[in-house]
Amino acid sequence: MIRIQGLTKRFGANTVLGGIDLDIKAGERIVIIGPSGTGKSTLLRCINFLDRPDAGTIAIGDLSVDAAKATRRQILALRRATAFVFQNYSLFANKTARENITEALITVRGQSVSEADARADQVLRETGLSDKAGSYPAALSGGQQQRVGIGRAMALDAELMLFDEPTSALDPEWVGEVLDLMRRVAESRQTMLIVTHEMQFAREIADRVVFMDQGRIVEEGPPQRLFDDPQDPRTRDFLRRVT
Repeated sequence: MIRIQGLTKRFGANTVLGGIDLDIKAGERIVIIGPSGTGKSTLLRCINFLDRPDAGTIAIGDLSVDAAKATRRQILALRRATAFVFQNYSLFANKTARENITEALITVRGQSVSEADARADQVLRETGLSDKAGSYPAALSGGQQQRVGIGRAMALDAELMLFDEPTSALDPEWVGEVLDLMRRVAESRQTMLIVTHEMQFAREIADRVVFMDQGRIVEEGPPQRLFDDPQDPRTRDFLRRVT
């Protein structure tokens, strides 16, 4: 079980997250939707302290972190329990696809080079990129780069995978291959928290859809109910505009 309580983030006088409460069961796929600028990506970044929250608690398994008192050791433990897939790939330009995957396995997980290489090769097979193991990011398409990014997250075997609009930087021709890979990850019952604007994908993959607006959770529920019969007028208005 993953439990987020009272998560708050401010940038100056602007409150971006206004006290988020969210429970995530093991193996659950949760998709977050909502208008741009409403705090969806900030929520993901606060969960693993890429942005430090101002208040609230984050509990993953036996680890519980109070944002106001978090120590460096607790933050590192929290990051080891999560894996982040970024909008813009965030690959190391000077490392091959295999090396981008092995880097965290060696430096964070403490694996030997041979162990990390074996795990990376397994992930590259699973992502359909075995023939690109020695390629650098500049030689890969946007879709291939994002699949490496997802593979890097897969290799960590984290308790929670965080996806921050993973298709938003892609040309339309590459979106499908990335969504197909995410579907395969979801089929393994990996716990996933996904921010996306792909509404049909959210309907297909989610166990639960969360609608956020102005830094708060407005409504949540199973995808069929939330998309077909939203209860809050803000949710209805948003879905009218995007679907």
